[in-house]
This record gives sequence, C-alpha cells and structure tokens, in this order.
Amino acid sequence: MANATDLNARFLTGSTMRHVAVMASTGAIGLVAVFAVDLLNLLYISMLGHQPVAAAVGFAGTVGFFQVSLAIGLTIGVSAAVSTRIGAGKVQEARRLATAGLVLIILATSLVALATVLALDPILGLLGAAGETRSLAASFLALTAVSVPFLAAGMCFAALLRSVGDARRSMNVTLAAAFATAVLDPLLIFGLGLDLTGAAISTVLSRIFLAFVGWHGVTRRHAMLGRFELAGFAADTRAMLAVSGPAVLSNLATPVAAAYVTGSMALFGPAAVAGQATIDRITPVAFGLVYALTGAVGPIVAQNAGAGRFDRVRSAVRDSMVFTLLAVLGAWALLWLVQDLLVIAFSARDATADILRLFCTWTAGSFVFVGALYVSNAVFNNLGRPLLSTAFNWSRATLGTIPLVMLGIAHGPAGVMLGQAVGSIVFGAAATWVAFGIAGRLEARARKPGRTGMQDAVGTSGLS
Repeated sequence: MANATDLNARFLTGSTMRHVAVMASTGAIGLVAVFAVDLLNLLYISMLGHQPVAAAVGFAGTVGFFQVSLAIGLTIGVSAAVSTRIGAGKVQEARRLATAGLVLIILATSLVALATVLALDPILGLLGAAGETRSLAASFLALTAVSVPFLAAGMCFAALLRSVGDARRSMNVTLAAAFATAVLDPLLIFGLGLDLTGAAISTVLSRIFLAFVGWHGVTRRHAMLGRFELAGFAADTRAMLAVSGPAVLSNLATPVAAAYVTGSMALFGPAAVAGQATIDRITPVAFGLVYALTGAVGPIVAQNAGAGRFDRVRSAVRDSMVFTLLAVLGAWALLWLVQDLLVIAFSARDATADILRLFCTWTAGSFVFVGALYVSNAVFNNLGRPLLSTAFNWSRATLGTIPLVMLGIAHGPAGVMLGQAVGSIVFGAAATWVAFGIAGRLEARARKPGRTGMQDAVGTSGLS
C-alpha cells in the first residue's frame, strides 16, 4: 500500500519538453490503442457490406461524443484541483478531492446516460438519422448507455494517475480497454454473428474493464482516494466545478459542432455520413499525440503554478506548441502517403472515398491549430481562466463552424469539410496568442517582490 510520500510533485524539476513528450507519448499510446480498436471496429462493420450499419455507427459516435465530452470536462476539473494541491504539498486535501471528484463524475454521467436513452428518438432525429440507420443507431446507444459511468470512472482514474506523474499506469488503463475490445470485437461481431449488437456488447465490457484497471492503479499503487466526506462534498464540488463547469461547457462545444457537421453531411446521403464517420475514427488514431496533449500539459502546468514556478509554466506552453506542430506534420505526411490504402481498406466509394481523400490531402493539416487550441485550453483551465477555454471552444463551434459550413454546403461534402477546417485555423491561432500572453503576464507578476505562489500570481479561483 502506498503512503503520502508517493504523491510527489514530479514536474517541478527537469526539462519541460521531456515532461511534455513523456506524458503526451504515453497518453497517446493508450488513446491510440483505444481509437485504433474503434477504427478496427468500424472496419469490421464496413466488411459486413451494409452501408446503413456504417452510417449508424457514425450517428452513434456523434451522440457518444457528447457523453465522453462531459466526462472529459469533469475530469479536467478534478485533475486541475488535485494536481495544484499536490504541487502545493497539500496531499490529504488532494486525496479528499480525488474521492469527491470520482463520486461527482459517476453521478453526473449516470444521469446523462439515463437522459440519453429517454431522448434517443428526438436526438437522432435532430442529427438527421432516418429509416434503418436511425433504428440501428438507437439500438446501439440503448445497449451501451449502461457503460457510460464506467467509462467516466476509468477516465477519472487515468487523469488522477497523470496528476501524480504516473504516465505508465495511466497509459495502461486505456491499453487494457483497447486489448479487451480487440479480443471481444471479432469474437462477438463475426464469431457469434451478432453484428452491430456484438460491437455494442464489446463496448460495454471493455469500459467495465477500463474502470477496474484504473481503480487498481489509483488505489493499490498510490492510495489516491481518501475517505468520502459527505459533509464537505458540496464545498469540494464547488471547488472542482469552478474549473469543471466551464470545462464541460468547453468540451460540449466540440460535439455540438460535430453534430452540425454530421447533420450537414446527412444532406448528401449515407455515403457522406459514412465518410465522415470514417474520418472521425481515423483522426484520433493519426493525431493521438495531439489528443493526449490536453491531459498531458494540464498536470505539468498545474503543479508548477501551485509551486509558483511560472517560468516553467511558460516553458511548458512553448514546448507543447512545438510538440504539436511536429506531431501533426508527421501524421499529415503519413496520411497523404497511405490514402489509397485507406480507401481500399474501408471499401470507400463515391462520396465516401472523395471525403477520405480530401481529408488525407488537405484538411488534416488544420490539426496544427486544433492541437494549439487543446494546449491553450489546458493552460486556461489550470491557470484559473477556465471561462476563456469555454469562450474559444464555443466560438470555434459556432462562428467558426456554422456560417462557414453553411457557405460550404453549396459545394458539396468537400465544402462542409473545408469550412470546418478554416474555423479551426482562425480560433486555434487566436487561442494560442492569448495563452502565451497569460503565461507571460503571470511570470512577470510572480517576479515582483512580495508575490509568490499560485494565489498571489493567479488570483482567487476555484484552484486557489
């Protein structure tokens, strides 16, 4: 059993680029494994040769995106609160908040799962799903709803492990879920002939396994969960929601934009929706390092901010942006080279193939700015400026998506994709500029005589 000394502030010394690279790469291994299996799952579905089934997976993925985004937003608040207190040496307070955060996340996602099931028909109607595709998507989502709290708990455990710098065990949590899915998918889809139902059952079982492995790492290795204190739960919830509330709103902006794009693609038929679904599953595999940066950068920034080391905070922001640029350029080049193989592998034809080729050749490059926005969000959330994250994400989801996609619709599915990419470029660049400005000002303020620590430099917030 671990003791209090295990909760060390590991990010206060050493190269910030090394911390970013290690945290992002280990996080990416787990994420890519999960999303690679998800991509393989779509490949299996595509092999069934029934396009409405592939389209149903696309619609179900959009709805699932909302659920996952809520869980991510809540874990951001928990991670920020726990990491900051570890950096400040408040170990017992960190443990209490970790437990309160886990309870909050399970309760919230349970309610969301129930609400999703009760409102499936209108939700899928708003997304433009119809006929057999709509029925298949509803069945898949109804079956997987029970696993949403397990998914959220597993994500929370992984975030807590990152909060203490245990990148390897955090990676193992997601790797375990990926392994379970990789084994169960072909067995249930093909071996037992369950098709889409088999994919749903596989999803449920893998999420339960995800939660179990995460719980084991958090409790048995680091003893990060303290006693649940009902009397202080409301106060602890308020402290975490100071970041989680805006973070949830921020994360919901992305699936809102995705839902609008999916609805716009639905105007061009199941082939266009299937193409979008394929891209949605290729993207996190290709850009796993970028997706992992939000969880990787947050604890580094929070621990150093809690210790008043704003010179290292600014260094972490700079190194994260450089890391994003290199990661995207490498993935983009690879996508361009293998696009023909992807078209063949997913049996893509007509609009589906055109959408896939456009992504690999051009729009994948916009992820430089998507990644910059992710890094900026981590900076805002962990430096007491979570509302900035909300503002930028919703601006991208509305001003950076709706009008540009509306203009693009006249040019078919390609216009929809290009409109979305332009919005990402504009708001990703703006968020980067603001993030560097905040980090620079906090560093300068912390150097003034008589000002030390997170509270003096950042000001009063839910983290201080």
